[in-house]
Amino acid sequence: MAAQATDAGHMARAIELARRGLFTTDPNPRVGCVIADGERVIAEGWHEKAGLPHAEVLALTAAGDAARGATAYVTLEPCSHFGRTPPCADALVEAGIGRLVYAMKDPNPRVNGAGIARLTAAGIAVTGGVLEQESQELNPGFISRMTRGQPWVTVKLAASLDGGTALPGGESHWITGEAAREDVQRLRARSSAVMTGSGTVLADDPRLDVRLPGATRQPLRVVLDSKLRIPATARILAPPGHALVLCTDEDAGRASAIRSAGAEVVRLPSSGGSVDLAAALALLADRQVNELLVECGAGLAGAFFAAGLVDELRLYIAPMLLGRGARPLADLEAPASMAERLEFSIVERQDVGKDLMLRLRPRR
Repeated sequence: MAAQATDAGHMARAIELARRGLFTTDPNPRVGCVIADGERVIAEGWHEKAGLPHAEVLALTAAGDAARGATAYVTLEPCSHFGRTPPCADALVEAGIGRLVYAMKDPNPRVNGAGIARLTAAGIAVTGGVLEQESQELNPGFISRMTRGQPWVTVKLAASLDGGTALPGGESHWITGEAAREDVQRLRARSSAVMTGSGTVLADDPRLDVRLPGATRQPLRVVLDSKLRIPATARILAPPGHALVLCTDEDAGRASAIRSAGAEVVRLPSSGGSVDLAAALALLADRQVNELLVECGAGLAGAFFAAGLVDELRLYIAPMLLGRGARPLADLEAPASMAERLEFSIVERQDVGKDLMLRLRPRR
């Protein structure tokens, strides 16, 4: 039991280290590493950015000769292939690590199990599954892209106590308070891409960029605009960062104007007159988008829910009433019976300033 507690303690620290890369490692997973001798920590490392050394290499470098015979705690199975950096499994073997403890297997088909096999073949004792769920929660998008071929989709919505997102005339500035809006900034900062619809762009002209102090990476901004209705002057197309407009009918003149503004235009299949959402997600996965944040109106939110493509709902509830005729949270057909209703599990609830934040996942 004491050994298990020691393993859990060091892995908890490795996960804490991995969280430091929450906003910076994309499209790589967030990974932390601790090298220890019993309860004594020898060295630590965490992956900061794609192309830079992985967590294991940084920890091994810090440990030096003291790594020989020690135990390495890693939140993700060490890689076994050459990418932008050499295989971490080889580095661990060469350093003389005596034991490896990992939280979760790497879902990347190029690795899955191969890193463990290489370590085992070198005579290194391997223990897996320590704080596995906590590690998985750090990398839902990377796991989703590797196993399902699509990003992890989070829909962000803000509503009043009676479920309204705007007054009947469309006014919604601001439903939630400053603390909630700052929380959304952090949500954007960890996302690979932020998506909205042309209706939201035409109505609100949002930027959907990250404005946190010290932000070093902007998510890809994606607009679903089947008929290319948005103007080339839309703020979402302007720097910083890169914008991608997905359409079904590529009018040459409008497409040219949007491209001149610095954005990319890609034509995709249509579904019911709109951009096919599954095709859009597949395209984004091909572009290494791990986590997709959807910030949109009721129409697009309803389409994502109806298609069963929402992995998580981030809902901010403001302590106010908007009354009769307020615009709804999501435009959805009513179920034929209560047995067919869309239900959610509450994963997290938190007071954010004056508002309540609920993190929910559909019960599939």
